[in-house]
Amino acid sequence: MQDEQSTPQPELETATENVQTPEAKIAELEAALEEAKASVLYVKAEGENIRRRAVDDIDKARKFALEKFSGELLAVKDSLDAALAIEATEVQSYKDGVELTAKQLSSVFEKFNIAEISPLGEKFDPNKHQAISMLENSGEPNTVTSVLQKGYTLNDRVLRPALVMVAK
Repeated sequence: MQDEQSTPQPELETATENVQTPEAKIAELEAALEEAKASVLYVKAEGENIRRRAVDDIDKARKFALEKFSGELLAVKDSLDAALAIEATEVQSYKDGVELTAKQLSSVFEKFNIAEISPLGEKFDPNKHQAISMLENSGEPNTVTSVLQKGYTLNDRVLRPALVMVAK
């Protein structure tokens, strides 16, 4: 039993050295709080920068969305200007120029997935056609009998409906 009494007990001093004083603990917590505040402000600023960049990118996309299409149309405009500059009185030269311009325009339309709506003889479709009037006709009812103005689609979405006359 004497061995038990003779073994030294852990000293209280070493245990109290590991325990921080309240002032030290408060200082440590305040430093951690300041670090957390700085981190939150950084994340908030980064989020705001991302949002601002996204808004700028969307504005630029809207502003320049038609840039390629517009560039392609410039060739058509140049052809029209050249046709107007011709001083020859020959109708055939004008016709040839207009045909070339129409081919250029069709090429631009094809390149950008713009398609004509040609509904002559088809059933009337209110999603693609706009009826101007109905005619008494021997044809099948609700069939397009004439097209007054062609319609167009862009990637299968109607840009302009075809103006048509429909059989009663």
